[in-house]
This record gives sequence, C-alpha cells and structure tokens, in this order.
Amino acid sequence: MATEGGKALNATRKVMVIADPNRESAAALQYALSHAILDNDSLMLLHVSNNNVKPKHPFPFFKKSGSSINHNSQTSISSLKTERTSSDSGRHFSGGSIDLTFLEDMKKACKKVQPQIEVTTEVVAMDGKDKANVILSQCSEHGIDLLIIGQRRTLSTAILGKQKKNAPIKGDTAEYLIENSKCTCVAVHKKGANAGYLLNTKTQRDFWLLA
Repeated sequence: MATEGGKALNATRKVMVIADPNRESAAALQYALSHAILDNDSLMLLHVSNNNVKPKHPFPFFKKSGSSINHNSQTSISSLKTERTSSDSGRHFSGGSIDLTFLEDMKKACKKVQPQIEVTTEVVAMDGKDKANVILSQCSEHGIDLLIIGQRRTLSTAILGKQKKNAPIKGDTAEYLIENSKCTCVAVHKKGANAGYLLNTKTQRDFWLLA
C-alpha cells in the first residue's frame, strides 16, 4: 500500500471546519467540499459557542458548481431552549438559549454535495477561554488531520501578515490557528459568490485558487 509521510494514501483523514453563522464560515465549507474533502475523509463541523454573541442573520447560502444545492434564499434562524445536544457527537451543551439551525443546514448541505462522507457536528462552550485555544483543544482531542476556518481579510490583517507563534491572540483567530495548530490549518477568504478563494497556511500565504 502506498504511503505518504508514513500514512496510507487511502487512509481516512479527519477534517474539521469551524462552523459559524456567517459568510466566512460558509466560504470555508464551500472550499472544503469542493477542493479539500476526499472520498475516504470524515468531516466534523465544530461550533464554539459564546452565548454573549448573537448569531448573525441571515445565514449565507451554499453553492457548489455542478451540484443541485444553492441556498440563495435567506435562512431563518429560530431560538432553541436552554439545552441542546449536538447531533452525532453525543455531547450535551447547556447554559442559555442557543441557536443551531445554521449548523443543521450546513450538515444537510454537506450530505447533498458529498453524500459518501461521514459528517458529524460538535458544539462546545468557550467557558471563559478564547476561541482559538478551544479549537486547538478539540483538534487534539479528536485527532484532526486538517483544520479549515473562514477568514475575514481586514486592512490590519493584510498589512501585518501572519502572527508569530505563541504570540497573544489579537483578534485574528485564523492567523493564530495557522501558526499554532499541530495539524495543517487552512484559512479561507472568498470575496464573492463566483470568485475564487484566497488561502493562507503556515507555508503558503495569499494563494489564489479558482472557485
């Protein structure tokens, strides 16, 4: 059996996409489904919940060239009650009202575009920690091989570039994860529905990929 870096080429990889109700997260999932996910991979959608921040509305659409899925309509978001169990993971989340409608929409989109892959969802609370380190902890716990996160490109991000390893987090969670993740981390930025992807990793910066 052929191997690459000591790992079988057809071995199952664990891919994690950070799931939030915003356009950056939608772009990250679009990239994952169209360019990153392989047939043998499993996909986890991770949402790090901060109950002090209300979900943005409406949730953006998903679109994959050549597929039947096109969520161009506005998806309504309804509030859930105090407790909600994240589907498939078996974990119990509580502590205030939480809306997970967008997470189920993302999972359904994944199954329509890539019906052969296993898709699970996970919801964890920040519990006073910063989002980046919660994500790193979950990557380690689940043995993630590839981490994909949406990135909002601001003027400061473009000027300052990558963040130094182990430096204090200054608002750019994606840059911190790129430098500190033990697995490969890809930050994804997409300007428009039909535009390509601007990708950032530890070894490759501002790489333009056509949609």
